[in-house]
Amino acid sequence: MSHEADTAVENTASIASYIDHTLLKPEASEADVRQICAEAAEYKFKSVCVNPLWVKTVTKALKGSGVLTCSVVGFPLGATPSDVKAFEARGAVLDGADEIDMVINIAAARAGDKGALVDDITAVAEAAHAGGAILKVIIETSLLNDEQKVLACQASVEAGADFVKTSTGFNGGGATVEDVALMRKTVGPDLGVKASGGVRSLADAQAMIAAGATRIGASSGIAIVKGEQGSSAY
Repeated sequence: MSHEADTAVENTASIASYIDHTLLKPEASEADVRQICAEAAEYKFKSVCVNPLWVKTVTKALKGSGVLTCSVVGFPLGATPSDVKAFEARGAVLDGADEIDMVINIAAARAGDKGALVDDITAVAEAAHAGGAILKVIIETSLLNDEQKVLACQASVEAGADFVKTSTGFNGGGATVEDVALMRKTVGPDLGVKASGGVRSLADAQAMIAAGATRIGASSGIAIVKGEQGSSAY
């Protein structure tokens, strides 16, 4: 990384612009969701990422803030049919989501079935793009070997996704510098790479960005921009 880029990512405002401020706990309340929206508006995070149930609430709370609304789909297992994921994505976009983070068919990745992966991702990409949203594809790196990670990234490119993303944060493991670098190498310079799961500090975020990440998924966003240490697993 150049000195200029290094200086830029050390700037807290710059770091904030990488962060999807995330609340995906199933027990999250409306008050909790409204709180993270207020935090995102204050710190100028890139987006607020929530379960589909909360997309309308988030979109309304963030109106005029410049912060995007992000919804997960097929979360956290990815083990629902592609048409169900596409339906879920369409609903989230209609509710106001600007971005969709989908979980792939992990079994297909582990089986080396690229065709099934492309079909799965394409269905959701078409649904998201039809509503003007972008698609991030969660490949769940902790459950894949390097060959399977590469296959999932290649399928994401072929299917027209906008980002690949490391992890849900719910199935063990999280983002690593090695995985981010592998994903960046595989997708090339044009797709986004989102590091999520276990990114809890400014140093963590800087390491991911240096490895090629263009977005950070974290529930510890405030700790990251303050140079503190977060405690959440996501």
